[in-house]
Amino acid sequence: MKDSQGQVLYVGKAKNLKNRVQSYFRNSANHLPKIKKLVKHLRDFDYILTDTEFEAFMLECQLIKSIKPLYNRMMKSPQSFIYISIDLTGNHRKIDIAFDPIEKDGKVYFGPFTSRRRVERAIRGLKECFKLNCSNPNGTNSACLNYSLGSCLGRCLGGPAEQQYNDILDRFINFLKGTDMSILEDMNQMMLSASENFEFEAASAYRDHIQAVSTLLKKEKVIEFTEENHTIAAIERLSDTTLKLFLIKRTDILFSQSYAAVNSMEEKIKTDILAHFKNDETQAAGEISREEIDVAHIIYRYLHSGSCSYFIIQESWLDSENHAALDSALKNLLHNQHFEPPIHHE
Repeated sequence: MKDSQGQVLYVGKAKNLKNRVQSYFRNSANHLPKIKKLVKHLRDFDYILTDTEFEAFMLECQLIKSIKPLYNRMMKSPQSFIYISIDLTGNHRKIDIAFDPIEKDGKVYFGPFTSRRRVERAIRGLKECFKLNCSNPNGTNSACLNYSLGSCLGRCLGGPAEQQYNDILDRFINFLKGTDMSILEDMNQMMLSASENFEFEAASAYRDHIQAVSTLLKKEKVIEFTEENHTIAAIERLSDTTLKLFLIKRTDILFSQSYAAVNSMEEKIKTDILAHFKNDETQAAGEISREEIDVAHIIYRYLHSGSCSYFIIQESWLDSENHAALDSALKNLLHNQHFEPPIHHE
């Protein structure tokens, strides 16, 4: 959607473009103010047709990232991904959650996580176990209410307690990095001590806090899958006589092509797979970046949606002596899509 100057205001996608566009002009009285403002400035449309819904998702993501339209930011739904942020500036550490990490802002970020509830539960457990719930964050050297209630270790008073507070969060940082498990060890000792003293309610609470904090080390399936840097061939059926092949590496579509159901189809697909993966120099396996996370989710959802069939290409299959394994995998893939070349009878 463009304004009178040709500037892109908004990028969207739809299976039925006519209905989607008309929705902006119907029942306008019920629209949010930002929708009304968009329509007021709207003067022109461009559209791009894609063969599959997957391509539409990928193209939308790519265009929004490159153009950064104003109304895509304004209308963005609540963030799907959140991060734990720990501010290292000032006299004491500050722990919080963030949706849009900023580079070099004096904070360290961990994530992304997809469950805000899970992250908040873990942070709450950490604070309750180690008495980090200070209600006087400005640190005016006077005891806060939570200190008198026993849920603040005394950071508000300054002195040794403030350093102790920072040390706990430094250990938590190392825990999230996977280099120091002493946070969990201390929490486990708290649970055992409560149990030995017959404080079973407290022991149960410690157990729940341990479980909550432990989940932070479990990577989301989509992140784990993407970081494994698989070489993937996916096929989607377009019609009774055509299919589309996608060759994917990490968060990149290296190649896409439609094929008609002819006897040479399988050999053509195999040739294209070998051509694009034989001398593969794409990004090596490693931690997923913030810039990759949206695309990673699109690809992961697509591969597991049932819209396509896919297989992971083993590196050894690309060697000439192992092409039989690739042939077998490709044949099974086409069979799963019930897509066989026509049989010609003489």
